[in-house]
Amino acid sequence: MMYDQSRAQQPPDTQPGSAGRRTPGPEPLLPSDERAKLAQRLQHALNTFADSPREALEEAETAFDEVTAQLMSTLAERRRVLHATWQDQEPDTQPDELRHALRQYREITQRLLRM
Repeated sequence: MMYDQSRAQQPPDTQPGSAGRRTPGPEPLLPSDERAKLAQRLQHALNTFADSPREALEEAETAFDEVTAQLMSTLAERRRVLHATWQDQEPDTQPDELRHALRQYREITQRLLRM
């Protein structure tokens, strides 16, 4: 198998020829443009380490801080929305509706545990 440089440089959630199509699965925790921008900043820090180690570490730390802040914000918003879907329901809410909320909690929690 030969190395495909153009494919290797694509973000992990992008498949060639999938313009406009979305693969089934969970929604990314960060938008792809933000992930790409932060990954590029981290790569820049790695590439400049030999010439300016301290500045490279500061840049890597800043990228890390931005990723964690965005993740925390995204997770807090998802929790707020998910909580609202079941907390404000009537006591006689159908179990299927509650089961859907439970599945969403399970999915996001399992994703976090796999990190």
